Parts: sequence; structure tokens; C-alpha cells
Amino acid sequence: MPNSRGMEVTFEEENDRITEVDVPGIHVFTPAKEENKGSAVLIIPGGGYHHLTYDLNGFQIAKWFNTLGISAFVLNYRLPISPDLEVRQNGPIQDAQRAMKLIRANADTYNIARNKIGVFGTSAGGHLASTIATHGEDLSNIDHDSLSDFSFKPDFMLLISPVISFGKYAHAGSRDNFLGEEPSEELIKKFSNELHVSSQTPATFLVHAQNDKSVSPMNSILFYEAMLKNNVDGSLHIFPKGEHAIGIVNDSELTNGWKILAEKWLKDSLIID
Repeated sequence: MPNSRGMEVTFEEENDRITEVDVPGIHVFTPAKEENKGSAVLIIPGGGYHHLTYDLNGFQIAKWFNTLGISAFVLNYRLPISPDLEVRQNGPIQDAQRAMKLIRANADTYNIARNKIGVFGTSAGGHLASTIATHGEDLSNIDHDSLSDFSFKPDFMLLISPVISFGKYAHAGSRDNFLGEEPSEELIKKFSNELHVSSQTPATFLVHAQNDKSVSPMNSILFYEAMLKNNVDGSLHIFPKGEHAIGIVNDSELTNGWKILAEKWLKDSLIID
């Protein structure tokens, strides 16, 4: 693995949360062959860059995507707080970039189109998703190999309650875990992803709750505002309820409608038939 000190790290999991990743990887969820729509999504679980909520924001989401005929790949990425990483923030980015390349390289195996591979991220997972979508430097291409010629850029994004900015509206825990305590202003700006949206940023579907006390909905609003300025297609939905817990099942029937809206957006964007 790149960016490793060569330490012996032990995989750790507690209460359906992964707190230490020894070897990054992806869990594959495929729809029935007869229902395969030919598109795929890399799912990046959240957890404040402290842990991975791999089941709630990973496996369950993947099963829902399968009902739409979309192949889903849940990412286990190295956490930036791992003592083994030489450059803490590069670890998650490298793993996400590598995963996108692996999916594209094996597109024929899963009967998916290489130009219909997106990314789904919740909370801090949304920050990592938007990072690989808005930053062009390939940190995963340390040694040239068979994956080097494949792109890590997603073709579309779905971001749920995402961490986007490390500035005024930052989720302090995610920022400090990703960059370390008291990061420089240069690093804060570099990884405030609303500042890096361009005309090349993929179409994005955003969902947030107005009453989210953990990650301000301004994160989604700032990203969408940047999308408008750069003529990036997308759709923003701010629900009055949902807090920082929007998922497959929601207390509010209105908030629960995000899945219907997402499916319609995917169809309207010709990602699925």
C-alpha cells in the first residue's frame, strides 16, 4: 500500500463501526442479471473520519441501489487517524481513487458502462466523495500498473448530509481527524471542496436536513451555489426534518421521499433507464 509506514495494523470493529482498517477494500453488491441497468456506484460510508458506519451507510444503501438495478461497491478506506499513514489526509483519498479505478477496470465483469460509474457519500463520506470529484491529482498512481490508465473521477454524485467545507461551516471533528488539529489555512482551503467546483465537476444530487445540528446544511448549499456558478447540473433538497440521520428509513415521511427523488433524478440524468 502507498503512504504506509509499514506498521502492523489490526482491523478493529465495534458496534457495527469500523475503527481501524488494516487493508482497504470494497464489498460488492450486484443486482440480478435480468435487472442490471449497466451503471454502478461507489459507496463511501461516513463516520467523521474517525470510524466507518459501513452497515447503516454502506451495506443498507447498497441493497437499495440494487433494487434500482445499480451495482454497488462499499468502500472500506483507511482512516486518517491511523498511525500507519505517512500523510494522514492522503490515505482515504488514495483508497477512494483506487476503488474507482478497480470498478472501471472490471466493468465488463459486472456488465456496467465505464461512463456510468458514480459515487455516493454520507457525512464525512460525502467529503471524501466530493474530494475525488473536484481534485485532479492522482494520489493512487504511485507505481504504474494495470490500473494507471483508468480514471478515478466519478460520472455523477449523490451526497447525503455531506461534509463539504472546512471553513466557517465545518464539522470540526471531521476536519481535525482529516487534517490534524490546528491545520494551516492553506490546507483548509485546499480541502474545502466548494472552492474547487469547476465545469468538470460531475452532476450532483444533494440532500440535507435543515435541523442537522452536526453538519450544517450550509455545506450542501455552498456546494450547490458553486455548481450554479460553474453550470454543473444537479439537484438540491433541504428537508425541514431528518437531523444528521437521513438514511433508508426516516421518521419524517417527507424526508423519506429523498429516495424517490434520487431515483427520478438518476432516470432523468439517463444514468438508469
